[in-house]
Amino acid sequence: MSEPITLALIQGPEEILAERAMESVIESVRAAEPEAEVVKLYAAGYEAGALGVHASPSLFGGWTVIVVHDLDEADDALVEDVLSYLDAPADGVTLVIRHKSGNRGKKILDTLKKGGARLIEAKAVKSEKDKVEFVRTEFRDSRRRIAEDAVLALVQAVGKDVRELAGACSQLIRDVEGTVEVEDVHTYYGERVETTGFKVAEAALAGDERAAMGLLRHAMNGGLDPVPIVAVLAMQLRQVGKVAAAGRGSSGQVARDLGMAPWQVDQARRVAQGWDGPRLGAAIQAVARADVDVKGGLRTEASVRSPEHAVERAVLEICRLRRG
Repeated sequence: MSEPITLALIQGPEEILAERAMESVIESVRAAEPEAEVVKLYAAGYEAGALGVHASPSLFGGWTVIVVHDLDEADDALVEDVLSYLDAPADGVTLVIRHKSGNRGKKILDTLKKGGARLIEAKAVKSEKDKVEFVRTEFRDSRRRIAEDAVLALVQAVGKDVRELAGACSQLIRDVEGTVEVEDVHTYYGERVETTGFKVAEAALAGDERAAMGLLRHAMNGGLDPVPIVAVLAMQLRQVGKVAAAGRGSSGQVARDLGMAPWQVDQARRVAQGWDGPRLGAAIQAVARADVDVKGGLRTEASVRSPEHAVERAVLEICRLRRG
């Protein structure tokens, strides 16, 4: 059996990822040393010399995992103690350093990296894009599938807090069999969201301008990012186009051919009844322009003032095209 790792650096501000990384290191140590003791030291209230005391050999032997939290907030005493330890690492000890951000303790970080420490990143999960990728990763790591519209729905429902988002992923993975669909997200978390990009898209594609604009403004006033709204609009329009072009086969057959769920085919067919090819193409172009605008490619036209305004303009255009 190989010896446990002796140095690890967990770097980045996302707490839930850092906690998982720490648990992973401890588990890997205990796979080799089941009785390993875990000692946690914190920058706040650290007493000079404490690291050396815990790293000293025990009369009874055994392995010790020492976790130093918040190195980025460390005083001089903690920094000096860690550097001294790294100059002469103790046998039977795994040192885990937790550093959120900034330059405090940079010499320690450089020493750890040069010394071959296991580096685990806990990057911030802030933007809608980050959260969407977080959900995808949660399902991929669990070897489960989730539909793309379900990913967006879940982020909109519980995406304000990454820890809560992780818990929602765990619940859906545990409770739902097969691929997790948007209907599953709505079943578990629909009541958590007063308005979402899906509701905006539904109203817009139905041509209900008053409802669509009211839902959109309420969503954005509540902090919903324009990017996922545009993504949902694009996805819904693409589905309508694909289903309309697929012919009159059964919902199940068309769903298999297009890689969709039967209920998505039925929904797209209902929406498609109010559209024709030219107007659908114009709507897709409107959403494509909005996609460029909300992602930072704002044109110089005076009519495009902000990402929010770009989305509003696209929704209005879709409503008007639907009404012909």
